[in-house]
Amino acid sequence: MIIGLPKEIKADEYRVAMLPSGVEELTHAGHTVLVERCAGAGSGISDEDYLACGATMVEDHEDVFTAAELVVKVKEPLKSEWPLLRPGQTLFTYFHFAADQELTRNVLESGITAVAYETLQGRNRDLPLLTPMSEVAGRMSIQQGAKFLERPQEGRGILLGGVPGVEPAHIAILGGGVVGKNAAKIAAGFQADVVLLDVNTDRLRYLDDIMPPNVNTLYSDRHNIREQLKKADLIIGGVLIPGARAPRLVTAEDLKFMKPGAVVIDVCIDQGGCFETSRPTTHSDPTYIVDGIVHYCVTNMPGAVGRTSTYALCNVTFPYVMKMVKEGLHAACQQDPGLAAAVNLMNGQVTNQAVAETFGLKYVPYTGSPIR
Repeated sequence: MIIGLPKEIKADEYRVAMLPSGVEELTHAGHTVLVERCAGAGSGISDEDYLACGATMVEDHEDVFTAAELVVKVKEPLKSEWPLLRPGQTLFTYFHFAADQELTRNVLESGITAVAYETLQGRNRDLPLLTPMSEVAGRMSIQQGAKFLERPQEGRGILLGGVPGVEPAHIAILGGGVVGKNAAKIAAGFQADVVLLDVNTDRLRYLDDIMPPNVNTLYSDRHNIREQLKKADLIIGGVLIPGARAPRLVTAEDLKFMKPGAVVIDVCIDQGGCFETSRPTTHSDPTYIVDGIVHYCVTNMPGAVGRTSTYALCNVTFPYVMKMVKEGLHAACQQDPGLAAAVNLMNGQVTNQAVAETFGLKYVPYTGSPIR
């Protein structure tokens, strides 16, 4: 099989979808791996590293897509890449279709098989390919929140941990999943006053058991969210419905409850965001202000720490690459229903129910048999 590894072209995206060690395993198994020149530069991986492991170096971005049967990426294909997609090709990457109807329509029309990292399920119905990037984003959310709370960044001028005689920042975290748990751990280390909100009471009991004393848990409902908006200096949005659009938990009208200069970090912006006022931003231009509230809505947060993120991501994605290459996609999906759950689109059909429902499209279940 010919596997393609293109350089990511999304703004400020420094990750790469495969390590040299992965290239070595594939080439030793008799496959060809096309690597676009400088694909790993943002993660500190040189072309020479890939060449030493058997990669075939390609100069042109388009040539990777033209030749490859399986393309492995990090982020969704951008508009300039849509014409490069073709029927019979498989693309393995983060898509987040439910947040982008235009992307969904164009990838659907291309006829490719879209295998999405974010909906692949583990044995316990967890999301193993989303988890490491959610860990990175959750930890980064506090790092970024601390920066944008500074007055030169138009924040409130708050130090997260305070100092003796001055109270610390109050941080509210919407969602007690992987993002929320990791954000709370880092915020607790800063000695901030932290509240974690979730609708799953079993999860709240678990978090209450493992978190330090400066992290409290609270059931997530409209009343409690509003009360936290009044108190919070920093709010982290970290809710997730796999494959579907993120629920809107905070309306534009709700911003009136917040303190001027408070900061919103919407980690779930990839799935549309949980604040009505959220819109995608980039690392080069990460924030904007609505009604005095600083919004940080970068769609590829982990991309800023490319080396850490690349290694964390490839550790979990590469075994599935090998499985698809060795067995073939359909056979691999028949053996592993969790991999089948990652197939969102195939041959012009929507095979993910949440995506289909989001846009009112026909849903065609996929269980490992080819769809025509």
